[in-house]
Amino acid sequence: MSTTPWARASSSLPASASGGRRPELVNLPDGTPTLAELFTFVRDAELRFQTLRMRIEDRTATTHGERLLVIETTIRHPGQAKVVTTDPSAGVAANHDLWISDGEMVRTWSAGHKKGTERRVRRRVAGLDDPDVPGSSTVYRPLTNLPAESLPDSFVHPAGFCQNVLGTGRTWVASTVDVNGREAIVVECHHPRSIGIEADRPDHHLRVAFDLDTGVILRLVETIAGEVTRDASVTSLLVDSTLSPAAFAFSFPEGATLIY
Repeated sequence: MSTTPWARASSSLPASASGGRRPELVNLPDGTPTLAELFTFVRDAELRFQTLRMRIEDRTATTHGERLLVIETTIRHPGQAKVVTTDPSAGVAANHDLWISDGEMVRTWSAGHKKGTERRVRRRVAGLDDPDVPGSSTVYRPLTNLPAESLPDSFVHPAGFCQNVLGTGRTWVASTVDVNGREAIVVECHHPRSIGIEADRPDHHLRVAFDLDTGVILRLVETIAGEVTRDASVTSLLVDSTLSPAAFAFSFPEGATLIY
């Protein structure tokens, strides 16, 4: 179990001669890794591929019963990303939200409200690379940005989740499992403290499965008082597959309202 916090979310090897960043650990060591080894390995998950297609099915328990969202993520390094979130219960015409970026601009579109936004990518906070800043106060610098505080961001860029959530509870490497045909290593975390107030209770538990090949999160199960409140699972993961030239093409529909 964890006894000291892991605070290396921002650490990575210097860029190579070609200008690309490299993962610090190419593979996990034989046997059961320590939490520090595992978190260091998964921190660099996105550096192990050039393109990615990921489908997440996110089931959450609400006061109205179970809700399912399907989240399709497409990435081409560096900078290009598209995230489409679909609510299968909302019909066909107006059941999706889109987030798309070319690394310079971010556009969003809500089919249900017929509203869109277009803005520049948010600048990185200055000073985070200062060597005098404590490790726990630094953040991961993504090669390709994804929507902040979203499941795709946590799954593809696990560093902040490992440091600021899993690293705050009683955490241990538990087992290996198969997640839709991919081998994964499971981390259990009891009572993480860096979460929303509504779940800050001693019976809050997380079970997270990391892909042994890439390091991305393949499944996240959250329970409170033994009841499952979220089960988010990757049902399809295609690494370094060929993407269509139009994979990141998007134009706002006629009649769209741009908020800003």
